[in-house]
Amino acid sequence: MKFRKLYTLITGVVGLVLISCHDLDLQPLSQASGETWFTDETQVEMSLNTLYLHQFWPMFKCDWGTTAIMSLDEASDDWMNRTTLVPFTNGTLNGDNSTFVKNTWSYSYKAISRANTILENIHRSKENIKDEYYERYMADARFVRACMYSRLISRFGDVIYYEVNMDLEDAYHVKRTDKMEILQHIYNDFDYAAEKLPVEYTGAETKRATKGAAYAMKARIALFFKDYETARDAALQCINLGVYELYPDFGELFRSKTKNSIETVFGIPRDHQFGSAIPPNGVRPYLSRNVTSPSTTAQPSWDLFCSFLCTDGKTIDESPLYNPNEPFLNRDPRCNYTIVEFNSNYFGYNYTPHPDSTTCWNYELNRQVPNKDSKAGDQYASYNGLMLRKGIDEDWNDDFYVNNDKLIMRYADVLLIYAEAKIELNDIDQSVLDVMNKVRARAYKTDYTSSTYPRITETGQAGLRRILRIERRMEFAFEALRYDDIIRWRIAETVMNRSNYGLPTSVADCRKLVTDGLWFFGGTPEIDGNGCPDFSRMANISRYRVLSQRVFDPAKHYLWPIPASEILINPDLGNNPNY
Repeated sequence: MKFRKLYTLITGVVGLVLISCHDLDLQPLSQASGETWFTDETQVEMSLNTLYLHQFWPMFKCDWGTTAIMSLDEASDDWMNRTTLVPFTNGTLNGDNSTFVKNTWSYSYKAISRANTILENIHRSKENIKDEYYERYMADARFVRACMYSRLISRFGDVIYYEVNMDLEDAYHVKRTDKMEILQHIYNDFDYAAEKLPVEYTGAETKRATKGAAYAMKARIALFFKDYETARDAALQCINLGVYELYPDFGELFRSKTKNSIETVFGIPRDHQFGSAIPPNGVRPYLSRNVTSPSTTAQPSWDLFCSFLCTDGKTIDESPLYNPNEPFLNRDPRCNYTIVEFNSNYFGYNYTPHPDSTTCWNYELNRQVPNKDSKAGDQYASYNGLMLRKGIDEDWNDDFYVNNDKLIMRYADVLLIYAEAKIELNDIDQSVLDVMNKVRARAYKTDYTSSTYPRITETGQAGLRRILRIERRMEFAFEALRYDDIIRWRIAETVMNRSNYGLPTSVADCRKLVTDGLWFFGGTPEIDGNGCPDFSRMANISRYRVLSQRVFDPAKHYLWPIPASEILINPDLGNNPNY
């Protein structure tokens, strides 16, 4: 069997590292390796494998250990956690109150230091490695270094840049480098990686980064910095490799049983046996009260729910197919793949948050049981009535350890990066419509040339931009991509200053809504030019509860603060504006 993506043998190798080093000492390898390391291929391989630890690729709550810190989705308008906000969403973010900020900085630089150490020392093993593999190993390290710097400059702007590990004394005084200069170094590393890395791996080889992953990750960072020509070209190079396809079943793609799919351009596996599974602290928040407790602290927002199109391809405020009393009916299939539909089977329970539903059907027991997913049965039931379905399947509630692949880059993203770059260049041709329609048609389980789904035919730049932004939100919900999208599009100052709405506090008030025919919520919000709902002007919105008020200051929050601990060590770093 051939492998066309980063999907490593690292399942075992990294797992062993995780087991043996529960609290990893992630200082640069050069500080502990000594003169005998990097003398043969095995040692180089082992060093490269450690670059793909989950700690270096944070996306979800427990990627830095068993403590649930934060998912990047929590910083976006897709997420709802009862009445609670995080520093990213309540306007209090600073360099000292976010572990996510501190760890993003420190773990990125630990990975960079490891990559640099490999590049500085790999010459020791040159006589013991074939030339082809020698260059491949260097490309692998440069790929990771480029990914880490991509993350740093997209989050912090200007950061410290180095390709050779510094002496401790120098580190106390180093200054930040302009992010656009660093971007050129990132491009150089990705270009080298794309040239030297293989398109595919054979079954006997260690499977790490690939040529396609290098093209795709280059396209992603180029798009973020509005270098649309580079993004277009790199995405097209990935597409033209001809080794990736859209997985035929959107709902199945994200489940733990789907491994190493044809759509994964860059992913890292998990395995409970080797200590890399998502632990219970990162699992229970997504599950309902009928399944486990504590739970229901990680739900899709009403904003996300209302952003899914109807099956005629129109937004809910424009489509005659939308019925607010049956809000899951006639929606894009990705809506029901992402969010649990009312009165559907959810872990053996009929999921209904309806306030009159004191009991619900248990499919396994074949009888009614107390319903903890309704406010009538549990005050901590989902505060807005919604639960996440995407990626969640039967093995999530056996021992609450789960092994879903971490999908860092998938082919659908490559296609939509290509489309977005072309749209922003106003270079709209049939290829743009084709790639967007391929992504949409897959959700309907049909071919993109068919007439059985709402094909995209818009060719105007403004109209197609709006469609693209909606498409990305429907396609990538809860994949840690929405935050970067709203930052890149400069719409965070709009969407992140809106309220999070949910159901009234009391069961009695919820039942009044039912009596007045307002269940689930009795109205249709206006969908703005970016495809985002604005509930503030929705009829009857005053009958519902403001769960929280997001706060985003455009004068500073488009960048993260430099961690205070780093500035304390090196005052020359300074901080980003207005922190």
